[in-house]
Amino acid sequence: MVYLTRIEHFNAAHRLYNPEWSSEKNEVVFGKCANANWHGHNYELYVTIKGQPNPDTGFLFDVKKLSQLILQYVIEPLDHKNLNLDVPFLKGRMCSTEILAVAIWKQLEPHLPSDVQLHCIKLYETPRIFVEYFGE
Repeated sequence: MVYLTRIEHFNAAHRLYNPEWSSEKNEVVFGKCANANWHGHNYELYVTIKGQPNPDTGFLFDVKKLSQLILQYVIEPLDHKNLNLDVPFLKGRMCSTEILAVAIWKQLEPHLPSDVQLHCIKLYETPRIFVEYFGE
């Protein structure tokens, strides 16, 4: 099995806030991330696919095509957007990095060819905080 990773970057704003809770409880649980004026991150996205290299090309998958798929289905819908307000596939959901990683998987996975599997979405919210999702 060969693993191939493509790294992309996007910027987005969000607010962590549970509307079922009081403002006070949201502040206790989410701190500054519950700010009514939003806050943003410079996200780093690692998309890892796996499979067997094609014997004719030596490629697991054409990295240009992988980049195009990520740009079309993930980066364009998310970059410079408010995750809570502007992204249809996140509508009505908590916009944590954990939820975002799962949503990115669901956006991308159906568009990969059948001979390639999505292995991991690794999403860095900050240089010291990241989430990994393996499709479970």
